[in-house]
Amino acid sequence: MTGASPARIERVFGEEYGRAVAVLVRVFGDIDIAEEAVQDAFTEAVRRWPEAGLPPSPAGWIITTARNRAIDRLRREASRADRHAQAALLHATAEPAEPAEPAGESAVRDDRLRLIFTCCHPALAPAARVALTLRLLGGLTTAEIARAFLVAEPTMAQRIVRAKGKIRDAGIPYRVPDEAELPGRLRAVLAVVYLIFNEGYAASSGERLVREGLCAEAVRLGRLLAELMPDEPEVMGLLALMLLLESRRTARTSPDGDLVLLADQDRDRWDRDLIAEGQAIVRCCLRRDRPGPYQIQAAINAVHSDAPAAAMTDWWQIVRLYDQLLVFTPTPVVALNRAVAVAEVEGASAALALVEELDLGGYHLFHAIRADLLRRLGRTGEAASAYEKAIAGTANAAERAFLERNRRSLTGGR
Repeated sequence: MTGASPARIERVFGEEYGRAVAVLVRVFGDIDIAEEAVQDAFTEAVRRWPEAGLPPSPAGWIITTARNRAIDRLRREASRADRHAQAALLHATAEPAEPAEPAGESAVRDDRLRLIFTCCHPALAPAARVALTLRLLGGLTTAEIARAFLVAEPTMAQRIVRAKGKIRDAGIPYRVPDEAELPGRLRAVLAVVYLIFNEGYAASSGERLVREGLCAEAVRLGRLLAELMPDEPEVMGLLALMLLLESRRTARTSPDGDLVLLADQDRDRWDRDLIAEGQAIVRCCLRRDRPGPYQIQAAINAVHSDAPAAAMTDWWQIVRLYDQLLVFTPTPVVALNRAVAVAEVEGASAALALVEELDLGGYHLFHAIRADLLRRLGRTGEAASAYEKAIAGTANAAERAFLERNRRSLTGGR
């Protein structure tokens, strides 16, 4: 039997971590126990799989191993009269790892989606809900989540610890919310799914630009939400947005793994089925006329997918859509993206004036966009300095290589 490479084991970890944690949270009723058990299982996988190879069902192996390791540990701790361990052990032994879903228990039928709704309890601060769920479901590190929120890693670590403590101390139950409660938690749930997709679409760290497993998981969760809440326009808007972005995934990198910008992509490689599905959802949202930020972002990407060539993109329409998006989401990042569109219709100078007004010094794409605009204006010294800041701000090797190539091009390859 051929052994599994470290890269393959790491990929399985990324693809299965969320599912395993979600199942173990339900089994043990405790986040920390679930996380520790899954980590133990992956440690064992790293030890065994390089020689033994992947098991027929890696996910099943991980869940079973994690459950057994946790039960063994809890039995040892329960024997010392640890009431917390006794309660978790009782919870685990009362229910099999993969129980049948009781009829009529809830509209949410998926462990991972169920855990997202549970973590998005209104007792938790909105940012903490999203951060905790990304940690549990997306398998993202604290550093990756901190980059997504543009905050320092210690700050994000404190948020996650506090969220776990609030769930434990307040006795927030690990139960499926009633259907009447679902809309109130929807905003945070959509944010979680989109951030999982974003981390897959443009990984904040690592060698590869894309983490395909996270993209696929986010789209899967988006489809489940659409089945669960088909009358919520923003649910459908998020699904359309992810489908339209996912349609371009294979064209975003060269055969060598290099980043390829939207303007340079081979549009024949775009997935036309995903584009057709995403555009159909956008048209349905337009007919409903209940706009929201995800629907508008989907519409922006629908305009991109309409253009058979980059030069034929309707940039004026994209600028107008960004104007609408700023009404719903008046953030510096949205304004930065709008400036990129402005550069195509009013020129680099007008766009740079908008960019210079933004307070995004800790965001590497701010420096990358500013560098490109300065390059277009012939201000090569300033552009090189901006590229340096962008390079220093990314931990993704593909992004860093792309930025370094652009920086070198300013000085003839030196």
